[in-house]
Amino acid sequence: MNNGWNRFIYKCWSPIYDRFFNSGLFLKARKEIFKDISLEKGSKVLFVGVGTGADIPFFWGKGYDITAIDYSADMLKVAKEKFPDSSVTFLEMDAQKMDFPDDSFNFVVASLILSVVPHPEESLNEIIRVLKKNGTFLIFDKFAPKTKKITLKQILLRPVVKLLGTDIGLDFYEVHKIFENQYKLIQDKNVMMNGMYRKIIGVKKGKGN
Repeated sequence: MNNGWNRFIYKCWSPIYDRFFNSGLFLKARKEIFKDISLEKGSKVLFVGVGTGADIPFFWGKGYDITAIDYSADMLKVAKEKFPDSSVTFLEMDAQKMDFPDDSFNFVVASLILSVVPHPEESLNEIIRVLKKNGTFLIFDKFAPKTKKITLKQILLRPVVKLLGTDIGLDFYEVHKIFENQYKLIQDKNVMMNGMYRKIIGVKKGKGN
């Protein structure tokens, strides 16, 4: 995968994306992973790889200062059309190199983005960088199983699925170990499809932790 291919493939995905990834099991999963999120009014929230804006309704109208970025202008256009008069700030931006100062946000949401970008470690590094000290990130994504090896079927399918714009064999802990001294891992929870899709929460370390 590379940024150029991702821009093309998600241009193709944008008209139909919600039919697959914001309905059925995926909609149920989103309701579950965001149901207990409660932030102080005025909290600065960043959606990294916001796509068609499927996660925004769970945060919208609660007094948060919301910014949403995506590399695909076509996916971003769909998201903007859902919230035409809202206070959400939409920006076309690469998740691997964000144009925000350090320590900018209280909460970062990264749904289905680490498995999409060419260099997931760069995106996680950026997520941590733009978080304020003691700020929280929530990742919802597909990863290789925690307790068993990737199957032969997954190995064979992995390059094919990558052509569709995502990776089914990414090991979160291979990425995590690079940055584990910068944040505290709070939760790694199986969400759907036998743990292929997981909810991961981390808190950026501040003074004394």
